[in-house]
Amino acid sequence: MLHERLEAVYNNVLRRNPGEVEFHQAVREVLESIGPVLAKHPEYADQKIIERICEPERQIIFRVPWEDDNGEIHINRGFRVEFNSALGPYKGGLRFHPSVYLGIIKFLSFEQIFKNSLTGMPIGGGKGGSDFDPKGKSDREIMRFCQSFMTELYRHLGEYTDVPAGDIGVGQREIGYLFGQYKRITNRYESGVITGKGLSYGGAQVRTEATGYGCAFFVEEMLKARGTTFEGKRVVVSGAGNVAIYAIEKAQQLGAVVVACSDSTGYVVDEKGIDVELLKQVKLVERRRLNEYAERRGGAATFVPGRTVWEVPCEVAMPSATQNEITGKDAERMVRNGCIAVGEGANMPTTPEGIRVFQRAGVSFGPGKAANAGGVATSALEMQQNASRDRWTFEYSERRLREIMQDIHDRCLQTAEEYGMPGDYVAGANIDGFIRVADAMIALGLI
Repeated sequence: MLHERLEAVYNNVLRRNPGEVEFHQAVREVLESIGPVLAKHPEYADQKIIERICEPERQIIFRVPWEDDNGEIHINRGFRVEFNSALGPYKGGLRFHPSVYLGIIKFLSFEQIFKNSLTGMPIGGGKGGSDFDPKGKSDREIMRFCQSFMTELYRHLGEYTDVPAGDIGVGQREIGYLFGQYKRITNRYESGVITGKGLSYGGAQVRTEATGYGCAFFVEEMLKARGTTFEGKRVVVSGAGNVAIYAIEKAQQLGAVVVACSDSTGYVVDEKGIDVELLKQVKLVERRRLNEYAERRGGAATFVPGRTVWEVPCEVAMPSATQNEITGKDAERMVRNGCIAVGEGANMPTTPEGIRVFQRAGVSFGPGKAANAGGVATSALEMQQNASRDRWTFEYSERRLREIMQDIHDRCLQTAEEYGMPGDYVAGANIDGFIRVADAMIALGLI
């Protein structure tokens, strides 16, 4: 239930943003957590902080024309929502996927405000993308699209203004094309204007692995809080992209047995444990479907088409694909099958009904704005290195990432305890992330 004043705020969000269901969901989740904060900090209500934080500072929508290899012209739509810069320049990824529309980008950028706040780094919240589908496109088609996209977006970017990165459909290849076009147009080698770059031109060690590794580190801390570890735990990870692959890799390094992962065509079960190197070859190098992994792995693996990976029993789940992939029914089945911990590697992959099921059952539930904050935290570390013309080792960067994730976990737990909701990582993440942004907004005045 929402506090009476927050109900009015939420109804206004619904009225002003019709049809943007993912954004509505993200806003409501935060508002449901911060009722107790208003009682302790009435100045937030007096200063209309909640109303202000639910309205983006800037929303940019633009046309992206590009030409395919056959000379046919296509028109896509580009977006950048610069939501809140109270803590620093806007920071958040770009998503290229057919499902992208304004509501998706607003939900992602709203989440990014609190995720970035939780890292303790000086970065605000933003997100962008396009309804362009990179699947099946040649490298040159993707290059032409990225160049057209950046030709409009560049005017809104800058290392002190807005710093994008990658997300679904935007990996190191796309980042290279985007940064190259930015450099070409501006005549500036401004490394800090985009993160997720290749190591040869200003990228940071561990950035590729950061979101998946960070999620595993967060889950490791949740398990410690329950008096256990990853050792010998049966784990299921959804997705088979960067986040999923590196969550699998780190979980297995920490002693888990990851038995299943998925893509848009189905899921694979590998009772001996996912062969990470084979998975990287199939999904990251060759960009093939997951059934190819099962065929090459042989009898050890089985591919199940068109079904949800959450029917595979596990003790630990790390949803790392897309939003709202775990429903209430999925969560109920997972609880029956013995799941004790869920760490969200993706953004909002569990529905509100699913979250309630997990929390009622005593499952440790790490929301995405906390559990997958490792990616943006390492992006901020990349910005630090670019600003100082420095380069850190893999080991040092991974240690910094682990420390940040441990700190996020501890602050979520402590904040939940302070506000009378012990063990509620959702409330802890929302409240801790909100307070830091709210205090900065008050300090900066009415802007």
